[in-house]
Amino acid sequence: MRATPFHRILAIYVAALLTLTIWFVARRPIARSAECVVRYLARAIQIKHAYAAVRDDSDTSFPVQDHEVIQKSFSLAGAARKSIDIDNIWGSIEVVGGTSDQVELVVDKTIRAESKDALALAHKEVTLDITQPGGGLDLYVNGPFRCQCEDGCQGSRRRRDEDGYIVKMDFVLHVPSNVDIKVKTVNEGRVLVHNVTGNFIARNVNGDIELDGMAGSGTAHTVNGPVKVTFRENPRENSSFQSVNGNIDLFFARGLSADFRFKTFNGGVYSDFPVTTMPLHAVQEEHHGGKVVYHADRFTAARVSAGGPEIKIENLNGDIRILENHE
Repeated sequence: MRATPFHRILAIYVAALLTLTIWFVARRPIARSAECVVRYLARAIQIKHAYAAVRDDSDTSFPVQDHEVIQKSFSLAGAARKSIDIDNIWGSIEVVGGTSDQVELVVDKTIRAESKDALALAHKEVTLDITQPGGGLDLYVNGPFRCQCEDGCQGSRRRRDEDGYIVKMDFVLHVPSNVDIKVKTVNEGRVLVHNVTGNFIARNVNGDIELDGMAGSGTAHTVNGPVKVTFRENPRENSSFQSVNGNIDLFFARGLSADFRFKTFNGGVYSDFPVTTMPLHAVQEEHHGGKVVYHADRFTAARVSAGGPEIKIENLNGDIRILENHE
């Protein structure tokens, strides 16, 4: 496999991390070393800045580029339950709710390749598959990076650095506001949703999530980036918000009544709303043969007003803020 600058830097980073971990354990009493090592690792895994620093250098391996704008319209009129599912890999997703039953789609597609042959291969291998099941709309970025084999792609799925190209698609959609949405991407992109009243599932890996003017329930999870959600109507069903490296800011409408469960390792929890602390969940035990396994719930529980749907909030590095939307 060709060694990219990012892989070389990552290998050095991991080796240094392991060395420092061993040094921590050797220098500190065992009772304290575990906590110190865990806290150190929690901060150290924030490698997104290292990745960003070498990404531009690695992109010099892809000097051949091509650009295309895809524009399409779809009608969701008459659909029993309007839904949109966007499954992306490289690029951003922006969804804007409105009053029309039409979906207006614009995709800004950019291909970066190491050669003209790799560019031609990208055009052939990577496709935007569009289907309308049950009156909804599914947009799926397909390619050799997807698992499409019966063995679960054990050893057969190609990695990005073996393809010789990167295909980035930035989606912008204007949709009916009362649509349910499921949107996810992985690299070089944000997830943005505005003025949608249906339920939502938003996922990212290397980027932030921002949902504004929401009136449904759902989940918003990312790994490297903040999560910000503003509700114009509070969730009526259980919802979940997660990040590993990033703050989580949730703005709720007046009259909030919900049960919160939150957990953060390197950060604080702040609330505009008066809260009542609730008892922790009891330790659960499972019997496996002659062994007993205990599962402890490390979430803190708090109730706002009379309680209601469960709002679960979790991150590792960052603050959690439960705020009131004054707009």
